[in-house]
Amino acid sequence: MICDHRRRPQFFEGIILQEFDAAKGAMVGPRKNIFRGTDLALVEGPHLYKRNGYYYLLTAEGGTAYGHACTLARSKDIWGPYEVHPDKHILTSKDSPFAALQRSGHGDIVDSPDGKSTYLVHLCGRPITQERRCVLGRETSIQECEWRDDDWLYVKNGPVPSLHVEVPGTRDEEAYWVEKRYTFSSPSPSAISSSAESSTASKDRDTAADSLHADFQWLRTPYPNRILSLSDTPGALTLYGRESPGSWFEQSLVARRQTHFSYDASAVLSPGYFPDDIRQFAGLTAYYCRFNFFYLAVSGTNDDFWDESLDIGSRGQRELLIMQSEGSYPHSKLARPMVEPVPLPSRDEFDGRIKLSLEIRADKLQFFYALEDLSSSSSSAAGKAPVKWGEQKKIGPVLDASILSDECGGHLAHGSFTGAFVGMAASDINGTALPARFEEFVYTPVKHQSDRYEI
Repeated sequence: MICDHRRRPQFFEGIILQEFDAAKGAMVGPRKNIFRGTDLALVEGPHLYKRNGYYYLLTAEGGTAYGHACTLARSKDIWGPYEVHPDKHILTSKDSPFAALQRSGHGDIVDSPDGKSTYLVHLCGRPITQERRCVLGRETSIQECEWRDDDWLYVKNGPVPSLHVEVPGTRDEEAYWVEKRYTFSSPSPSAISSSAESSTASKDRDTAADSLHADFQWLRTPYPNRILSLSDTPGALTLYGRESPGSWFEQSLVARRQTHFSYDASAVLSPGYFPDDIRQFAGLTAYYCRFNFFYLAVSGTNDDFWDESLDIGSRGQRELLIMQSEGSYPHSKLARPMVEPVPLPSRDEFDGRIKLSLEIRADKLQFFYALEDLSSSSSSAAGKAPVKWGEQKKIGPVLDASILSDECGGHLAHGSFTGAFVGMAASDINGTALPARFEEFVYTPVKHQSDRYEI
């Protein structure tokens, strides 16, 4: 796909074809614009196939939001000209606002292993609420197709995509509904190379990051040792406080994707996290991007008082607060007034674990917290005392989780693609990289009547 920065007549200018010389490993010969798309515009994502003497060109059009489509064209000559399919778009939901699968496009054609069936795999979204917001981001779906006597491909029951499609194999959702309980350990010796080259690379990249579960991602930096460590404290993920959750640059945030419409999540903050002031905070975040997030954080208060001469006062004052940004690009900012914070016991009164939790049921989010009960404990079978928690308490109102969606988090005309995340974060706007240590993160899928799996 080629872009014309002059927009003469449009930015998405067409699909460029050029020969690739396999022996040279290089592109050779002339380049030609073989297909400029249809009136839907924004042509991109080309796939080229040959069948029965025709070259078939499958493209995406309409952008990746609610005008998305798969357009098919063909030619006897690979260089064109290409004629467009009789239906123009072989797959689209753009004219069917009540279809279960929306934003359908960006496809690829595949055959079944036995060669008897043809399928179209494609991208789509499953919106929730009247505002049509896709919290799960851009997902992958599949449609059964058929080649007809006119040598054109048609989606069965198309062009609107079907929610249920028969495919070879056995449906198995067991793994999808399993609770994920993540603990953190240092990298194994086998993960650390003794070679000088690898040793140098590890200083930049930190092999400890390689031991993070593959579900986790972090923002922007290729040098995760600047924001996290699994070797700083055995059995804990250490996040070094960086910039605020609204920063364009370096954030210390480790999170996994939201993969269910409804779920529970929790993070356990280790003892010893005592921010100096309000510019240091760490906790649990439901996050889409710097414009759209909810952040339940342990923070300092600026209320510490200590008289050195009399050796009296209070130190280590902390509170729980919720930061939220619910606007859309480019106008988002922290919501004020903020939710009333909850005071936590001071350093002298309590230095135990803090569990930060959330529940999401479709578009509704509720935060919770619980403090470790240090008054008593019982031994487990393995001889290690399990953590005993005090009462889990709600904090803050029910929040609108639907803003953690493609439609709110990015470009309003065509949306974004990632879907929502949930994870752990540490912020230190003082620039002193105050570490926060997390012992456990739990993600629990939940089945709820509001879910859109069958709608």
